[in-house]
Amino acid sequence: MSTSKIIRERIWTKLRDVAKPDTRFHLNFAEVIPDFEGSEEATERLVSEPAYQQSEFAFITPDNCLAGLRRRMIEDGKTFVMSTYGIYRGFILLEPDMVPKGAALYASWLDGMEHFGRPTTLDEIARRGRFDLMVTGASAVSVNGVRFGKGHGFFDLEWGMFTDLGLVDETTPVIAVVHDVQLVEDQLQPSETDILVDKIATPTQLYTVERRAKRPSGVKWPLLDPKQIEQTPPLQELQRIQGVA
Repeated sequence: MSTSKIIRERIWTKLRDVAKPDTRFHLNFAEVIPDFEGSEEATERLVSEPAYQQSEFAFITPDNCLAGLRRRMIEDGKTFVMSTYGIYRGFILLEPDMVPKGAALYASWLDGMEHFGRPTTLDEIARRGRFDLMVTGASAVSVNGVRFGKGHGFFDLEWGMFTDLGLVDETTPVIAVVHDVQLVEDQLQPSETDILVDKIATPTQLYTVERRAKRPSGVKWPLLDPKQIEQTPPLQELQRIQGVA
């Protein structure tokens, strides 16, 4: 069993005590990164950060623990992009004027994002310019910034696409929001696709990572199954942009 799998399963056992069940996947952590007790406090720690306060255009994952943050971003008038589940339908763009007053709570949920936001392409995202901030949930994250998702590599893939288009790089603030039980005290060695985060927001602390290793860059095409490319429209679009399809 790989180190990442061992860590995920160890954390998932602890997570069951604090996780809020998903309406579709319940506590199947291989399919969903759940909301958890104290996510409101973790969100408050994140929004106090200068990286958040100064951001105007951000990327955020569709994880359940980030619904409160998405609501706060809508209320704070920030434009952001969110990936759809599995990136199967690409990305959704949400601008503040798309959400009627009083509807921020519903708009922050995945169904609300689908209702008020609109699909967007990599080309359109690129024309808007660089992301000021990226925020993600995680199955686990180590104190030296190595993030583990559900095991499907979606965030790594999104990062690869965005770096290929010059939308993010080493200087882009990346913040993970997790429960304290998801924080791994070990110093872990990142793989060639692992995205290192700069800060970790939990219900009890905002942890600053002293990053040493560099983040990866670009989509690692040889590592992708052709079926995954067929099922992920943004990957096909990136191939067209790069002139390889």
